[in-house]
Amino acid sequence: MTSLRPLGASDLSVFPLALGGNVFGWTADEAASFAVLDAYTAAGGNFVDTADVYSQWAPGNEGGESERIIGRWLAARGNREDVVVATKVGAHLTYKGLAPTTIKAAVEESLRRLGTDYIDLYYTHFDDESVPVEEIVTALDQLVRDGKVRAVAASNISPARLQDSLDFADREGLAKYVALQPHYNLVSRDTYEGGLQDTAARSGLAAVPYFSLAAGFLTGKYRPGVAVDSERAGKAGQYLESDRGIKVLAALDRIAREREVAHATVALAWLAAQPTVVAPIASARTVEQLPALVAVADLELTDAELSELKTASA
Repeated sequence: MTSLRPLGASDLSVFPLALGGNVFGWTADEAASFAVLDAYTAAGGNFVDTADVYSQWAPGNEGGESERIIGRWLAARGNREDVVVATKVGAHLTYKGLAPTTIKAAVEESLRRLGTDYIDLYYTHFDDESVPVEEIVTALDQLVRDGKVRAVAASNISPARLQDSLDFADREGLAKYVALQPHYNLVSRDTYEGGLQDTAARSGLAAVPYFSLAAGFLTGKYRPGVAVDSERAGKAGQYLESDRGIKVLAALDRIAREREVAHATVALAWLAAQPTVVAPIASARTVEQLPALVAVADLELTDAELSELKTASA
C-alpha cells in the first residue's frame, strides 16, 4: 500500500498523484469518468482535483460539469470521507474574480454540485490583483471557520502576492495557504522554479503542479510527423518545435526503456522528486491511461536519472 504524503501544514494526507478532473464532462462522459475514478481509488488514490469552471470551454457546457460528475460518483460510492476533494474559485464566468462576495457565492455552488457540506482543499484559481490580499484571505478564512472548507490554497499567483497573503494570514491569525498549484513540468520549469518555489519552500507549502505531462507531450506519443487524435494535440505538438522538447523526449525514451515503465511515469517521478512537490496532477480519459499515472507512487528515480532529465530540460 502506497503511503500517503502530508499536504503542507494541513491535516490532509494525499496519494502522490492527484487525479485531474478537467476531462470529466468534456472528453470523458459520466460513465467513463466513474470508471476512471473507480480505478484510481482502487489503486490507492484519494486526491481528486477539479474546479468550478471545468469544463466551461466545451460546446454546450456551462461550467460545473466536472464537479457534478464527481458529486454523483461520491454519492453513488458512499466514500466522501475517503476522498480529498480539491476545487477552485475565480474562473467561472458567473463567479469571476476573487471579491469576497464572489467567493462566498461560488463556494455554495461548488458544495451543491459536489453534493457535500465541505470541500477539503479550496484554491483561488487565478489571482485577482484588483482585490487586496487582505480581503481574499479574510474571505477564505471565514469559509474555514464556517466548516465549509478544511484548507485553502492558491494557483496562478505571483511570488509577491503569495508572500503578502501568507504574511497577512500570519499577522492576523487567519487560515493560510497550505498548498500551491503551479504550472510545472519537464518542459515548463521557468514559471515555478525561482521565486515561487522559494516562497513555497520557505513557508512549507505543498506544490501540486498542473500540466504535469505538458498536455500529453510527456507521455511520449507525440513525435515529429505523427498525428495524434486528441483535443490537446495542438498544444502538445508545440513542444516538438523546441530543442528542449526533443532532448527531454530522448532522455525519457532511454530511462523508460531501461526501467521498463511508461514515459508518463518517468516524467511524473521527476516532478514528484522536486523540492516542495507533494503530488503532481494528471488526468485520464480512460481506465487504460491510468496505470502509467498511478505507477509514479512506486518509481523512485536515481540521482543520475534525475540529473539527466534536469540537464535535458534546461
